[in-house]
Amino acid sequence: MDFNKYEEKMTKTINVYEENLAEIRAGRANPAILNKITIDYYGTPTPINQVAGVSVPEARMIVIQPWDASVLKEIEKEILKSDIGINPNNDGKVIRLVFPELNEERRKEIVKDIKKMAEEARVAIRSIRRDAIDDAKAMQKNSEITEDELKSAEDNIQKLTDKYVTEIDNILDKKEKEIMSV
Repeated sequence: MDFNKYEEKMTKTINVYEENLAEIRAGRANPAILNKITIDYYGTPTPINQVAGVSVPEARMIVIQPWDASVLKEIEKEILKSDIGINPNNDGKVIRLVFPELNEERRKEIVKDIKKMAEEARVAIRSIRRDAIDDAKAMQKNSEITEDELKSAEDNIQKLTDKYVTEIDNILDKKEKEIMSV
């Protein structure tokens, strides 16, 4: 039985989880929070980083400098519409996003959110495990593999699942420490 397709799905699940964590504000400026924001650039929805230079000059500030000054207001409007919770400061040339210091209550809220995201990732991994075991059982039923091969496949699938669930836990612990120590 080929486990590569299941391992690939589990790896994708981890990647999505890490991308989602990158968008969470932890008191530090992270340009990834702008990834999902697009502006209407001459009739085409365009990500901000394709119409402007995005930089992090300080730990708690992002500076967005559009290459075309006419999109400045559009960028500001879309940032206000998004749910990142930061008001942009527009000086006519650049937009500055200043991240406030996190208080203890907000940190705990963020940790609760990332724990929920981790659980969703674990559920996705377990779902992939279930699909893989179902496929192995179907193969055994169709006499493609033996009873012993089925048992071996189930063990290998479980080991794969355990590996990726542990990876999710490690990523969660690292992010939680980052948030609580900012």
